[in-house]
Amino acid sequence: MRRWTKSPAAMQQFGVLLFDGFSNHCLANTVEPLRAANSLAGRKLYDWEFLSLTEGPVTSSSGLQVTPHARLQSARGGTLMVMPSYGFRAHGGWPTLTGLRSAANRYDVLAGLDTGSWLLALAGLLDGYRATIHWEELTGFTERFPEIDARRERYVLDRNRITCSGAMAAFDLVLHLIGHDHGQALALEVAQLFMTRDSARSHSGGVGATSAYVNKALALMQENLETPLPITDIARQVGRSHKALSTRMQSELGAGPAQVYRRLRLNLARKLVAETDLTVSEIALRAGYDDPSALTRAFRAEFGITPRALRVG
Repeated sequence: MRRWTKSPAAMQQFGVLLFDGFSNHCLANTVEPLRAANSLAGRKLYDWEFLSLTEGPVTSSSGLQVTPHARLQSARGGTLMVMPSYGFRAHGGWPTLTGLRSAANRYDVLAGLDTGSWLLALAGLLDGYRATIHWEELTGFTERFPEIDARRERYVLDRNRITCSGAMAAFDLVLHLIGHDHGQALALEVAQLFMTRDSARSHSGGVGATSAYVNKALALMQENLETPLPITDIARQVGRSHKALSTRMQSELGAGPAQVYRRLRLNLARKLVAETDLTVSEIALRAGYDDPSALTRAFRAEFGITPRALRVG
């Protein structure tokens, strides 16, 4: 597992297979964290395409229409996310099952989101795996597919199969995947972008969530970006020694407090560069840098570009 790294990594490709009646909420909670990860990393870590089994647009449960990029029959990639949501039993005919079985040979990982687990199970693609489904369907799922080790979890990762219990759990799942691929620090930044620090949901096969005092330390950092606090003060306020806080953050986030704090300040600087007309000097002060040149050096080291070059670009 890579942690807090800027080294190049292969871009992850997702196919999102939509059916009429899919949940907008589930779709957004799947792709928006991926988009945010790309934005925060400053490069394309993830790409995705919307797929269907038939021609024409797919309509969500609330009437939103999505025109797929391609049909499943011609698609391949890293992970296929199957997303039927409402009315999923109506999609269990042979075209779906044949399509999923064929796709299993073209995708490295198959993921059933919300009620997508039912279709994967119906196609025989979860036999012998641990899996979950939307909890309203769990009893029926367990009875219908005894060859599957059904779990009441938010999401389950078992070898090359992923299953997820619903829209909110999809957000937690994608955060986990981001953390696994690119480090828990990036996953944390994505969570904070969406105003949540609580990714400590019940799941199987995932990495540990941040502890309460690490979250408190992160909150103190966020509240004091313009006038950074000494790490010793932060440690004292969360009731830990400097060494204990450093060890725990390194373990959970893959980076020590100073590195995490610096990244949060630089993220603020990048946001101000991209979204405001403030001078670099003003941005430096807001991000806790007395010297604009010091900000520029740190900014270039972190993002590979200077603030002025980013604004011009």
